[in-house]
This record gives sequence, C-alpha cells and structure tokens, in this order.
Amino acid sequence: MSGDDELIKEFLLESWEGLNQLDRDFVALEKAPRDRERLGRIFRCVHTIKGTSGFLALGKLEAVAHAGESLLSRLRDGDLVLDAEMTSSLLAMVDVIRAMLTEVEASGSDGDGDHGSLVSKLHALTNPSAPAPAPPAAEVAAPAEVEQAGARGPSVSDTTIRVDVGLLDRVMNLVGELVLARNQIIQFGTTVKEPAFANASQRLNLLTTELQEGVMKTRMQPIGNVWNKFPRVVRDLSHACGKKVELELDGTETELDRTIIEAIKDPLTHAVRNAVDHGIERPEVRLAAGKPAAGRLALRAFHEGGQVNIEIRDDGAGLDVGRIRQRAIERGIVTADRASRMTEREIVHLVFQPGFSTAEKVTNVSGRGVGMDVVKTNIEKIGGTVDLSTRPGNGATLKIKIPLTLAIIPALVVTSTGERYAIPQVNLLELVRLEGEQARRGIERLHGTEVYRLRGNLLPLVFLSRALGATTAGADDVVNIVVLQADDRQFGLVVDGISDTEEIVVKPLGKELKSITSFAGATIMGDGRVALILDVLGIAQRAGVVSASRERALGDKATEQKAKVDDREALLLFRVGASGRMALPLSMVARLEEVARTDVERAAGRDVVQYREAILPLVDLGRVLGVESASALDGPLQVIVYSEGGRSVGFVVDQILDAVEETITTRHRGGRDGVLGSAVVQGKVTDLLDVHGVLRRSDPSFFGSEEAA
Repeated sequence: MSGDDELIKEFLLESWEGLNQLDRDFVALEKAPRDRERLGRIFRCVHTIKGTSGFLALGKLEAVAHAGESLLSRLRDGDLVLDAEMTSSLLAMVDVIRAMLTEVEASGSDGDGDHGSLVSKLHALTNPSAPAPAPPAAEVAAPAEVEQAGARGPSVSDTTIRVDVGLLDRVMNLVGELVLARNQIIQFGTTVKEPAFANASQRLNLLTTELQEGVMKTRMQPIGNVWNKFPRVVRDLSHACGKKVELELDGTETELDRTIIEAIKDPLTHAVRNAVDHGIERPEVRLAAGKPAAGRLALRAFHEGGQVNIEIRDDGAGLDVGRIRQRAIERGIVTADRASRMTEREIVHLVFQPGFSTAEKVTNVSGRGVGMDVVKTNIEKIGGTVDLSTRPGNGATLKIKIPLTLAIIPALVVTSTGERYAIPQVNLLELVRLEGEQARRGIERLHGTEVYRLRGNLLPLVFLSRALGATTAGADDVVNIVVLQADDRQFGLVVDGISDTEEIVVKPLGKELKSITSFAGATIMGDGRVALILDVLGIAQRAGVVSASRERALGDKATEQKAKVDDREALLLFRVGASGRMALPLSMVARLEEVARTDVERAAGRDVVQYREAILPLVDLGRVLGVESASALDGPLQVIVYSEGGRSVGFVVDQILDAVEETITTRHRGGRDGVLGSAVVQGKVTDLLDVHGVLRRSDPSFFGSEEAA
C-alpha cells in the first residue's frame, strides 16, 4: 500500500468513527441546544473532515463540510441557537458526507453528485439576513441518491477496529504466559514416551507460535510514525543554521514493536540534528567544494537478520579525524601515544564518549557535548548496536541495529554456580570450548587481566561467577567461553555450562534488583524456575573490559608484544608413519574428518569418498612420502581436508596430534620431496609439509592445466 493509500484509509477510518458519533450527538443536542461542550466536539469533527478532504483534493466533500462547519461555528459561539430546521439540515450534511466517503472508498473520488441545494441551505441558516451564494460550478452534476449510497456500507470500518493500548499490552502479557506454559509442556514431554501427548504438545507448540506472531503484528507500527516529524525538524534546523538540506526517507513502512518505536524517538532525533548541524556544510562552502548548494540527508530503514537496520547518511564534509583525535587528547580521553596508534574507526567512535564535542562555541543547537553519547546509550539499552563511518569530504553514515521487539526474544541459556542465566542472542557472537591442556594453558594474564588468544586477537575474559560475587568456579579441565559484543568491544564470558537457545519472555525486574546493572530482566524457564537475563553491557562495564583505561592497557601490552605475536604460527600437528611428526599451517586446513574405510571407493584409478554432496579425492601422505603407515588397518581414516580454487582434496594421515600456536625457533630449509623443511615445534623436530609439492606429485591436474604443464 502506498503512502497516499494509507493516508486515505486512515482518513476514512477516523471520519466513519466521527460520523457515527455525530448522529448521537445531534440527537442529544436537540434536547440541550446550548451544550457548548457537545457543540465544540461536533465542530472539531466536521472541521477535521473539511481540512483533510481539502488536503486530499476532495473538493466537493470539502465544500459540504465547510458549509456545515460555518453553521456549527456560529452555534458554538452562541450567535445562533439550534432549532429543528438546523438539526435536520446538519443531519442531512452528515448523510451526504457519509455517502461521499463511501464513494471515496470505492473509487478514490468524492463522486459526481449535486449537493448545491444543501450547501445553499446551510449558508442560509448560517447567515439568515444574507443572500445564499450560488453553488460552485464543480458541484453541478447529475443528482445522486443518498439511502442507496448509505446502504452500500463502509468496508473499511467493517474490517478495522481501534484497540486500547492497555488492552493490547494485557493480551501480549497473556501470550507471554502461554509461551512459558508451552515451554514447560515441551520440556515435560521429553520425559513422557506417550505418542498422543507428543502429538498434542506439538500441536500446542504450532498454535502458540502462530498466536504469538499474530499478536506481535498487532503491536507493530511503521517507523514512519517516528520519521513524520523529521521534515519539520530538518527544515527548522537548517534555517537556523543557514543551510539548505534535502531530506529523503526510504523504508517508512518498516515495522517495529511500539515499545521500540518509543525508545528510538529521541536517539534518532539527536542523530538527525547532529547530521544537519555538524555534517552538512553551508551553501557557499559546498559550492566552493564543487557540491550542490543543498545538502542531502537520507534516512533508510529495512529488516535484515531478524533485526531492524536504520541508516542515517549525509553528503557533508564528513568527520575531521584529526580534530577528533586532538580534542580527545585535550580532554584526557586518550593519551597522545595511544591516539597515534588508533585506527580511523577507533578515533571516529570517540564521538560517542560522554561530553565529547568538537564545536568551537556553545549554541542553542550544539557544543554542550550531549547527543551522540545519548544515541549510543539509549540504543544499547534496548539491545541495539551503533556504528559510525565517515568519508572525508563526502559525508558520514550512522548505522543502527535494533531488535524487532523486546517482549519475546531468542536467548542462550547458560549456567554458573548452579544457577541459570539467559543471554540475549543479539549480543552473541560465538561459543568457544577449551578442554584438557588447552583449558589449563590457553588462558593468559595481561596487566592483571585474563585473556584468551582467539585467532591471534586478545579477548578479555570475564568469569560470570566472579562478576556476580560467587566464589565457586567450574572444572579446571573445561572452560566454556561465550564470546559477546558490548560497546563495540568483544569479550569472553566464562560460564560453567552452556545449554540450548530458546525463546524467552522478558519480565521486568522488581525494585529490589533494578539498581543492579548486571541484569536486564527475568524470565520463567520450562521447569517453572526463574532465570535472570544478563545485561551484557552492564557486566562488561562492571568488569572494566570496556573502560578506557583497560582498553589502553590492553592496547599498549598488545603493541609491546606485537613482534612476538607476529612470529607465532598456528599449526596443525599430525603423524605420518611410526615417528614421522609433521605440521602444516592451520590456515590451510579446511576441516578435519574421520572416514570409515568401508566408505572409500575407487574412481579413475584413485581412492575417493563421497563428501558433502561431492566426490573428495584422497591422497595417502605415507604413500606419497615413501613412509610405511603405522595406523590400525580396521580403524577410521584420519583425513585433513584442503581446499583451493573451489576444489578440495583429503590428505590421509596416521594420527592428528594437536593444533598449536608456536614461535618457531629453528627452521631448516630443504629436505626430501613433499617437505619444505624442518623446525622445532614444542621442543621436537617437526617436518613442514609442502602441500603444493605433494599435490603436484599425486594429482597434477588439481591446479589446472597450466600448473600441470
């Protein structure tokens, strides 16, 4: 439905409701003709119909409503007193308006009826001493039957109703309780081996899901409800700043939960004001830079990945990275040494710091250091994220991601010290599990902070048990890390156990717990017990992983050890033959697989296996390297899958030993075919596999005809 269609539908709905009320009001008014309050209500209804019909270019409807409005104005002001003749004429006006609205709904126009006599009658009643004006020429047409038009009935009023928001919230709460009951029944069903019960619970699950989706749709509102005020905001602000700004709105029909709509009004207004005030240049500056005099501000909204994405893009001067860096140093937000090592993106994100401003002077628009920090804080309160990028000389883009709703959300359930907690899935990046020696040696200490090296990057760790004041920790031989995103930083939350993901119903916290920043709410689990919902940002702030001082400490330490880190290599260790210890870069390993020997087939004179809807050639490294295999003849094959250029091959080895990250201290070049050389890894001499050399010997066609030649 287009914007005009939506506007007409809303106009019709409001008008039908008003007309139905008018019938009752006029009848009551005959008994109390001097009821000023009722007269005022009738006048406002007719005035609204007149004004909107004029905006929609419904001229005949506007003329009829205007004539009635004039009479009602004099009645409301006490210049005239309602009598039976006036009441009849005004009720006739209501009937004509009703017939014309029916025509508007059916054809989009207000019909071709001639209502000149009614208009003249209303004018005569309004000004008894003045001659009635001639009806407009546009109104002269073939007569129309008004009981016929009314008999058709308004379809829009039959298909649309207005519901009190409080009632809608109560229905949503009941649906939430139903979801909780559904979860309990499903969990109970896992212990009951009764087919009839399983079928009934599955049916309940489907119906609850459909009901939940249906009720959620009734809470959804288009983001255009927020954006409607921005044309006026941009117009007034651009005039105040002496600028010309053209506003573009895309995706106004994108829907969000009404609670989210309310939460993003202020942040979006701040962002728009910042774009006009700080981003877009004055006309003379733009012309000197070869740009159009009028700046362009575009707002775009769209659904993606279960979230709503909002982009605010301007074509202004962009952010002055150098000025932001200098102002941050002056305010003590970062040190000069730290600022010199920060990336452009890190510097740009300093504008989200509380009190940060690059304005030279304080005005009624800017310079007080409030705005972007408000945007970030308020968006993160509802589980959203904010990102800012700049194109020097060509503008900046603010990207906001927010959940569709806050009422029912997917969450990961974890355990710590015997209690269960829920983590909103919107904050979840990945899960890491360390076992055995890796669990005991994988966690390091850096400036008093425990970190884990995740793919070469330092990941600060927060132990949930400690963050919540408990003393009991999990087993030393197993470490579960939930990698989370908070305040544009990643950190690992160490928990005792990880359960499954499930939809949870968010319940507000009681007043006793509202002051604890570690919790965002509570929910009831499938077994009826309460679980607290973790506030990821609050935990990160309490643990200090997102504080400026901690960030500087980790950054400084990482820089000091950069040379050492650069020398480290992630390697996969494996064995070929009885004592053939070998390694290859972990980056060259696509997957590790175990293949049953009975699954190996022959094709084109070589061993192959059906693998992921394709045929995977197998290369026996022992055979290629001239080493006798030492693996058992009846066990599964250990296979290292290597992929390049859209093709894959499986290297068969005797045993996968370990994946390590080591600083290679000694390296010996040269050696036999298929071996690049040797190095000392974990204190043992290890051969480094020449993958390309092995493939050239075993399958010259792997790299294509050119390589084979």
